[in-house]
Amino acid sequence: MPEYKVEFENERVRVSRVTYDAGEKSVWHSHAQYIAIFLTEAHIEFTYPNGQTEIRDLPPGAVNWFDRTVHQLKNAGTKPFEVVLIELMA
Repeated sequence: MPEYKVEFENERVRVSRVTYDAGEKSVWHSHAQYIAIFLTEAHIEFTYPNGQTEIRDLPPGAVNWFDRTVHQLKNAGTKPFEVVLIELMA
C-alpha cells in the first residue's frame, strides 16, 4: 500500500506526504480539491469510476491542480515517487 503521512491538518486544509513504490496501486479513494507537488519524477496511471484511464508523466517539482475526484492510482513507473498533497477542506 502507498504510504500516506499527514504533515498538517486543520478544518480548512490537509497536507500529506505520499510515497508509491514502483508498480504500487492505491485503493479507490476520493479527494477534495487539491494541489499536488511532485518531489520526484512520476509516471502515474489514473483510473476513474467510468473506466476512463489517464497516464501522466510528471517531472520533479511539477505542481498540478485537481478538482474533487474519485480515482484509483498506480505508479506505472519503475522507481518510487513522492508527492505532497495540499487538500482544501472548506
